[in-house]
Order: sequence, then structure tokens, then C-alpha cells
Amino acid sequence: MLYETFKFLHVLGAIILVGNVTVTAVWKVFADRTREATVVAFGQRLVTITDWSLTAAGIVLIIVGGYGAALTARMDLFGAKWLVWGQILFAVSGIIWAAILVPVQVRQARAARAFATGGEIPEAYRRDSRRWLVWGILATVPLVVAVWLMVYKPI
Repeated sequence: MLYETFKFLHVLGAIILVGNVTVTAVWKVFADRTREATVVAFGQRLVTITDWSLTAAGIVLIIVGGYGAALTARMDLFGAKWLVWGQILFAVSGIIWAAILVPVQVRQARAARAFATGGEIPEAYRRDSRRWLVWGILATVPLVVAVWLMVYKPI
């Protein structure tokens, strides 16, 4: 029963994390495309809120659930290649998120507060939005591959 509980938490974390990063990107792109300062600022505010709540919750659930399940089942975390690669891909995504996406989001959040009540959206914000989208996709791909490895265990 303990193993199944940890496994459930792990899967739930993956759903929350991958779902949040995917959906957040979609509605942020649509908000940015309106070019309406209030809509763009609202979208950026929600990116910040969901990243610090849902992304963080997903990460915690993945780690607690994954390592809890593995330890309960007495799995060798470095014995199966799919487990090793899953951990590496998760770490790669986290490094991209922490090193690139968070600083971009902080800059965008500050800029969005300045134009939240209307006004001109600066070009720097638009540049950061493009950078955020590209790096966000690059950070999401390893997560999707890690989920695939978790399900299929091909190696």
C-alpha cells in the first residue's frame, strides 16, 4: 500500500508539472498575442502564480513520490537505465527552469507590473516572451521524455 501511495504521488506530480507548464505556455502566448497591456500583464501575473504554486507542487510530488516508491520497492536508483535517464532529464529541465526561465519570468513580472494599468508594452518584454517560450519548450521536452521512460521503461 505504501508503494502504491508513493507511486500515485509521483504520477500526480508528473500530471501537475507537465500539465501546468504546457497549459501556461498556451495561454501566455494567446495573452501576449492580444498586445493589450492589461491582458498581457494579467497573463504574466498568472504565469508567476502558477509557476510558484503548481510547478513547485509538481516538483515536490515527483521527488517525494518517485524516491519514496523506489526506496519502498528497494529499487536501485542507478541500476535501471530508464531510472537514471529519467532523473537526468528531470534535472536538465530543472536547470533550464532555474537558470533561464525564472530570471526571465522575474524580469517580465516586473515589466508587466509597470504596464498593468495600460500603456506601452516594451520591446524588451516581447523579446523576453519569445525567449521564455523557446526555453520553456526546451525545458518541457525532457519532462515529456522522462514521462515516456517512466511508462515504457525501454532501457
